[in-house]
Order: sequence, then structure tokens, then C-alpha cells
Amino acid sequence: MSAPEPTTDTAPTTDTAPVSEPVTVRALVARGSGAELRVERVRLPAPGPGEVRVTITAAGVCHSDLSMANGTLAARFPLVLGHEATGVVAETGPGVDLALGTPVVLNWAPACRDCWWCRRGEPWLCAATTAPTVPRGETDDGVPLHVTLGLGALAEAVVVPERAVIPVPAGLPADQAALLGCAVLTGVGAVRNTARVAPGEAVAVVGLGGVGLAVLTAARRAGATTILAVDVAEAKRDLALAAGATDFLLADDRLSKEVRARTESRGVDHAFECVGRAATIRAAWRLTRRGGAVTVVGMGAKDDMVSLGALDIFHSARTLRSSVYGSSDPDREVPVLAAELADGVLDLGLLVSGTIPLDEAPAAFDRLARGEGARWVVTLD
Repeated sequence: MSAPEPTTDTAPTTDTAPVSEPVTVRALVARGSGAELRVERVRLPAPGPGEVRVTITAAGVCHSDLSMANGTLAARFPLVLGHEATGVVAETGPGVDLALGTPVVLNWAPACRDCWWCRRGEPWLCAATTAPTVPRGETDDGVPLHVTLGLGALAEAVVVPERAVIPVPAGLPADQAALLGCAVLTGVGAVRNTARVAPGEAVAVVGLGGVGLAVLTAARRAGATTILAVDVAEAKRDLALAAGATDFLLADDRLSKEVRARTESRGVDHAFECVGRAATIRAAWRLTRRGGAVTVVGMGAKDDMVSLGALDIFHSARTLRSSVYGSSDPDREVPVLAAELADGVLDLGLLVSGTIPLDEAPAAFDRLARGEGARWVVTLD
């Protein structure tokens, strides 16, 4: 069943060029930290100069959205959740060259291209990166509204800057294309750009949500020969092996011993932490060989402190670093991934645990909190 078209709040004028008006759409809203998530009607502003309205066709349910809703990350409410999505351009503001109907993937961290970081080729660290929550529109009862990472993509439509959309080929499977702008770009970029995994190396991936599974697929394509998938849930085993893991290990007291048994007692060359917790960062550190590297991909809480011994840091010669948005330039790399998806080179079907309507999104967040599945995708077409 097709989602209803967003409705304008007032009738169009009779001028030759109609005046753009706000639209009312259905969206997934959190009214406060830990509050019950509800699908509500909200009002979005008309696109202003340099802005576009995108009709959403599919949006992923990401752990970062859960962290916004439950208070792990600072947020302002009421808040429309969602930042990983695909859709089509439905309306443009003044100064926008995109044609109506253009398929796009949303970019939650559009680069300004002018700050010090952008000029030195690090757009993922752009000084103008979108705040965690941005004011936009209002609820149906007139309360000022905020949207997650400048998008609020778990909705029938969004109004965003033109630089926050990336054109992609028509005909991509929407449930998979939606993942390109967050889970896939983050996971693949962590392997390709941040860690630069080389053929023959050994890799461990701790945490097997959508991002962790994307890391596994990228490690396999990079030519890693030992790829160890680690999670607390035995149910993730089949997913991990399908994504490219050579072995699946439970995150228990025997983990370090099991990893060394598979790496000639050394540990892995690269450990990817895809959870965002101090305990799993320390676990990833212990899995890594002397001189190896730990790449933190998960986004954690600011008060969850990581403690490592000073002598351990010196003696192990390990590198500890983060991978922000896969150390990627989305404007350049999302089209490459989209082309791979279109050509069948990149298969993201295993990352999609299931597609659901918007009304079932609150239940998907409950499953996400319990660690079930990889990525649940809301479809609105």
C-alpha cells in the first residue's frame, strides 16, 4: 500500500509559479528521553533557498537513533528520528539545480568544502558538521520540532539543504539503497579508508549490527584471510558467516584466548569496535597484536571512560583511533557504492533483517535495543 502524499497546509495560489507551502507528514517522534515512540503528524517548512523536499521511500533504523531516543546522546525534543534514508526530490527551493524526481541518498554530515578540515581533504571532520539535533518545523499541536542530524528521515518527507542529498542511479532496491548513507558508508569506509586493511591480514569485528556486518563484507573484499566476528548473541552466527566472517566467536571470558588460537598467538592486525562502549573498546584492544590497530566505529556516551595502562600502551605499540563516518567523502564515495549496488557487485540484502511500515518502527527500536537482527528498514513507497 502506498504511503499518502504529504499534504499542503493551504491551497496553492493561482499564479503561474505556485507559492511553496509547508507540508504535513507522518513521522516517528520522540517526545522526551526514554519516552514512548509514536508516529505523529508534523509540519515541515517549505524549502527555502538552497533547500529541497525529499519524499522518503526507505529509511533504516540505526543504533544512533536509539541513542538519541534513550538519552545516551544529547538531544532536544520533540524529535523526529532517522538519518539513514533514500527517496526522490519532490520540491526545490530557489537556487537548486536538482530535477524533480531525482533519486537521492541522504547525507547526515554534508561538508561545507571551505573550512580548514575540508580544504585539507578531511570532509568527515568538517567544522560545519550538523549538530545532533536541528530545529525544523513543528508538531501537529504547534510545539517547535527538532530533527535528528539535520534530517529526521523516519518520516514521509524531509526538508534539507541541497548538499545533504546525493543523487544515485534510478532502480536501486530502496531497502538497500537506504543503508548507503550510514551503515554501509561507515563500515566500508572504516576498512578502506581508516584502517586500510591489506590482503592477507587478520581482522576481528566486535559488534554485529548493520555497521559491523558492513565491516565484515568490506574486510572480505579487501582480501583479509582471517576474519573473526564477535558478538554476545549466538543468533548472529549465520549472519556473520554469510557476511564474510571466517569464524564466529562469542564475547565471553575466553575471547582473547580464542582469537590468539586462530592467529598464531599474536592477535589480529585490525580490530574494529562497532558498539561504542568502553568495555568493548578494551576487549578490541586485547584482541589486537603488538603493533596492530584498533578502530572504534561505534559512537558511545561521553561519560563512558576508557581506561588503558600507560605501560600497556607503550609496550604494545598498538594504535587506537576512531573512524568518523568511515573517514569518507560521501559526495564521492556514495555514488561509487551505489554503482556497485546497481551492478550487483555489492550485495546488501543480508544487512536487511526485514522491511516494515512506518507504524511498526517503534517495535523495530525495541528489537534493536535487544540486539536482534542487523538493520530493520522502514519502507514508505
